[in-house]
Amino acid sequence: MDSARTHTSPPDDVRFTAPAGRALATEAVHAGRDDLAAQGLHAPPIDLSTTYPSYDSRGEAARIDAFAATGAEPDGPPVYGRLGNPTVARFETALARLEGTEAAVAFASGMAALSAVLLVRGSMGLRHVVAVRPLYGCSDHLLTAGLLGSEVTWTDPAGVADALRPDTGLVLVESPANPTLAEVDLRAVAHACGSVPLLVDNTFATPVLQRPAEHGARLVLHSATKYLGGHGDVLAGVVACDEEFAGRLRQVRFATGGVLHPLAGYLLLRGLSTLPVRVRAASANAADLAGRLAADPRVARVHYPRIGGAMVSFEVHDDPHAVIAGVRLITPAVSLGSVDTLIQHPASISHRIVDADDRRGAGVGDRLLRLSVGLEDVDDLWADLDRALGERAAGAVPPREALSRAD
Repeated sequence: MDSARTHTSPPDDVRFTAPAGRALATEAVHAGRDDLAAQGLHAPPIDLSTTYPSYDSRGEAARIDAFAATGAEPDGPPVYGRLGNPTVARFETALARLEGTEAAVAFASGMAALSAVLLVRGSMGLRHVVAVRPLYGCSDHLLTAGLLGSEVTWTDPAGVADALRPDTGLVLVESPANPTLAEVDLRAVAHACGSVPLLVDNTFATPVLQRPAEHGARLVLHSATKYLGGHGDVLAGVVACDEEFAGRLRQVRFATGGVLHPLAGYLLLRGLSTLPVRVRAASANAADLAGRLAADPRVARVHYPRIGGAMVSFEVHDDPHAVIAGVRLITPAVSLGSVDTLIQHPASISHRIVDADDRRGAGVGDRLLRLSVGLEDVDDLWADLDRALGERAAGAVPPREALSRAD
């Protein structure tokens, strides 16, 4: 994307209508909690049980048989922690409401969630995947290495239809993409998929900025570790989808054990309540920093998505490792989506596992840095970046003046 463009975050009055007719901000606070007041509760309870008593073993057998047949959540009290957990179920309900899908299934990590999707399709003999680079580095590696028996064809968005085969079980895109923030026309790709399910990794955008199911995606993936949790203290993944696919995912989760811990489910539900506020505030900071970086002669190019968001990637003329070593307020670390700002060098860390030629071909160059912008004061963030970028070239335009001219 042209670094000279001026980007702004979505206006505060943007409203996505939830299935219940409530605005996204309202759903973020109340979904998954609607029954609490009737129980005399305000905060959701945390159920840490691994097993649950039952004196009706015949009834238990019937419920387990029903789960084995369809993967539907068992009626009545819980059975066993690997089958489901009430606290985690609250988070799943809330996330499905925010994404506008029938259901959601949570896992121990984003990679566990993606692995479950691949296992579901592979179990049906549909092991071929069509994917668009760039993706998160470990997602790329999982597909390329064939660790789950999958075979991948890499293509650009325009080539999806031609890449489909009779055994294609999935089309996978990430938009905005990690780490270049490239965007995909989701509706066009969904149309090109025909009857093949489209999975969209929506980690960077979150349902605050886009809801892929409204554009034709059948599956919406999140590394919930990032914005959904939002505080850098929970590891999780989730797939939002229709109930039929959710049943198959629950069966894989039960069989493989990639379950989410109840405390993580609680933290994620709490994180959702502030998701719209956090994303909009961090996006405003990111748009500001993108403008300052675009006007800075020490920066070769800035990547910032049209839909906004809290992620900024930029390429420097000089040594990117010196920038990493030079920050003091900003934390040099992997991951993203926390309330504090993080910076990392994708070619060294998040995408190191991707073949170097494939990595560069997808736009992940050796001078690219990825910035996850948090909620700090934007002037403090810029002061830290300005210092880390090193000496300014003689006669360079101060970033504030360049930003005002771009506006």
